[in-house]
Amino acid sequence: MTKLIRFIIPAIASIAFISCGGENQQQGSGVPEYPVIEVSTGNYTGFQDYPAKIEGIQNIQIRAKVSGYIAEILVDEGETVKSGQALFQLETASLSQDAEAAKSTIETAKAQVEAAQLEVEKLEPLVKKEVISEMQLATAKADLNSAKAQLKQAKSNYQSITANVGYAKIISPVDGVVGKINMREGSLVGPTTSQALTTVANISRVYAYFSLNEREFLDLTKKLEGTNLMDKLAQMPKVKLQLADGSDYEHKGTIDASTGNIDPETGSIQLRAIFENPNRILRNGSSGIISLPREYKDAIAIPALSTFERQGKRLTYLINGGDSLRSRPIEVQDEVGKYFIISRGLKEGDRILAKGVGKVRSGAQIKPKIVPMDSIVNSFSTVFK
Repeated sequence: MTKLIRFIIPAIASIAFISCGGENQQQGSGVPEYPVIEVSTGNYTGFQDYPAKIEGIQNIQIRAKVSGYIAEILVDEGETVKSGQALFQLETASLSQDAEAAKSTIETAKAQVEAAQLEVEKLEPLVKKEVISEMQLATAKADLNSAKAQLKQAKSNYQSITANVGYAKIISPVDGVVGKINMREGSLVGPTTSQALTTVANISRVYAYFSLNEREFLDLTKKLEGTNLMDKLAQMPKVKLQLADGSDYEHKGTIDASTGNIDPETGSIQLRAIFENPNRILRNGSSGIISLPREYKDAIAIPALSTFERQGKRLTYLINGGDSLRSRPIEVQDEVGKYFIISRGLKEGDRILAKGVGKVRSGAQIKPKIVPMDSIVNSFSTVFK
């Protein structure tokens, strides 16, 4: 009985093993089903980001036109001011004294003109009577002209001094926001002071400056219509601005200018975009990121998920007529979201493996299931292939 049991158990185990092995082989012999997409053309818009520096459309350095001590600071940092509003008051005691002296000089010059005029009037009848020579009259007239010139110079000097008295009140030339005040009351300032008293920035609109390298600039301008750079810039689409906190600025900007030359040190060219700033959110000296749109019309795009990299080359799996896979090298022109814009390697109507490129090999047989491209992009992360 024991011998019979020993015989039966191995026999049952062998039968079970053969049965299981046969089932696995039968299952393994089935052709796996994979999602497949059909390559088509479409219009796509990508964005390239560039660091930007923001400045007000007017950023005016405030300096003293005359020398003097700051008697009073009339505004505070960050204050909004109007054009013509007083910012600083310099002491004017010495200027007032100079003005009084200049006024006295004018009165003296007037008296000299009157005296010279009387002398000429006295000599003229004497010359007619030939009592004195014409030379004496000519000398008197020359003295009169000299006195008049001195009076004119005295008046000009007085006007200059009174203007300087007015310049002692330093005003804002534009509407804007006061920047950092670099001087304090009692500081001696003048036209030759190296540091500005402050700045006033008009930020009703702002400029965002950003740079492109030479290749990016050429690629961009070649696609635009126009006979010169300004015409091409006028054709450029609106740009977005991302603020320092990562949020998007509510107004889009327009690229309106570019530097004429490429910087030989950096190999870049600077562009300028202008943005409306009605709520004064953007400030002079702020930073941000310009998102420059790149439009592709009738372009071939496939999900990045449907590609893989090997030996530095980007490839995808093309579905042959017999539903077998063949690796196909492709050239990626740009990345737009989760799509790759393809410049070479695929054509409209090609079928490619949509998902699972890491699980198959070239030459493998699959059962293709045509699916929409959007379903692949929206349903899977590019991390999992």
